Amino acid sequence: MGVTVVMPWNGYMLPPVHHQTEGTSGRRFVGRRKLCFDGISSVFSSSSDDPHHRISTRTVSDKTFKDLGEVTRGFPTTRRMLLTSLLMPIVIPLQANALGDPSVTIEQVTPVVIPSGALFPPEERIVKLFENNTYSVVNIFDVTLRPQLNITGMVEIPEGNGSGVVWDEQGHIVTNYHVIGNSLSRNPKPGEVVARVNILASEGVQKNFEAKLIGADRSKDLAVLKVEAPEDLLRPMKVGQSSFLKVGQQCLAIGNPFGFDHTLTTGVISGLNRDILSQTGVTIGGGIQTDAAINPGNSGGPLLDSKGNLIGINTAIFTQTGTSAGVGFAIPSSTVVKIVPQLIQFGRVVRAGLSIEIAPDPVANQLNVRNGALVLLVPANSPAAKVGLRPTTRGFAGNIVLGDVIVSVDNKPVRNKAEFLKALDDYSVGDKVLLKIQRGNETLEMPIVLEETS
Repeated sequence: MGVTVVMPWNGYMLPPVHHQTEGTSGRRFVGRRKLCFDGISSVFSSSSDDPHHRISTRTVSDKTFKDLGEVTRGFPTTRRMLLTSLLMPIVIPLQANALGDPSVTIEQVTPVVIPSGALFPPEERIVKLFENNTYSVVNIFDVTLRPQLNITGMVEIPEGNGSGVVWDEQGHIVTNYHVIGNSLSRNPKPGEVVARVNILASEGVQKNFEAKLIGADRSKDLAVLKVEAPEDLLRPMKVGQSSFLKVGQQCLAIGNPFGFDHTLTTGVISGLNRDILSQTGVTIGGGIQTDAAINPGNSGGPLLDSKGNLIGINTAIFTQTGTSAGVGFAIPSSTVVKIVPQLIQFGRVVRAGLSIEIAPDPVANQLNVRNGALVLLVPANSPAAKVGLRPTTRGFAGNIVLGDVIVSVDNKPVRNKAEFLKALDDYSVGDKVLLKIQRGNETLEMPIVLEETS
């Protein structure tokens, strides 16, 4: 007669093993799937008189395994589905245990909402300034850099995105040179489409127009575009006087930073008469410094005073990260008023100056000229040549003979080339100025009439 041996394993009973030889023992190995079937069968066994006894520990015969196949027929057969079936009695009760306090009502835990009421006078004034001027600020896209949809579905705003100001009811738009710099690098002709302009309508809808080039001035980082838009959409901005600004007075900037249209930032004038190194690589004198946040996309937008008048065109930020660091710069309105009308009328700027070539600062430093503007070339028959201004030349032995060094213009000190050009910005063609020059050990004064320069 065989001996039945039952081996327990994790609460389950292994199937019996029949031995032919009395006194010896043996084991019958069972696969994991069959063992799982045994567990499921035990869980759903009809012998559940004891509610606390879920798994039967009685001896299982070969016939029981045959019946097990009938009991488990229709159950999931994959390991993952078997595991899910075993965990269902555990997971379902946990889902029913939601956190909360049924002793309170929604009305009891809902706070009383206090009406906002009227704004304080300073807030009301800023809100009105924004509402009155936001329609005069446009969004400009360089036609060579259109927004593209990336794989995440977000619209990528190109670097050619910036702001602009409605100048008049004829559709002239003022912006920075570098905002449409990619289009201008192709040397477009006046009247050629170089950008697209979004203008905000009174109903809050952005209307898109093609913008044609009227004129551009790289040295002042300014450009004028024109759109064929209805007059009711064109709301020119009032221009103020930047020459009367005071450090500490409030200012506001409106623009489209990072593509977010018509954004307002506030601050104060933190500095005046700054030299701005623009993105076009030129130095602009007389710049306005402000701590109002100016970010990429603000370029070309207006800087306003506390009365809502245009006092500058935002052009640059001083940063090492590419975002606002609390120091922004704007081209003063005095410069804008002088440059923009010329761009509209002539398509270029008519500048008063001298048709001479001034040595760049590194060259002047190599020639040991530390103070003043060194004259390199003087064209023949020019006003400068007629008054006797001397260029830099080479001697018979090949040595360099320094030309005249301009040290002041109408008694205004000149320390380098940039200061010399800046000094001439205040004059018109035909004006007479007094140059003080250093020629060797001599100091001379030369009156000269300014001519038109490009």
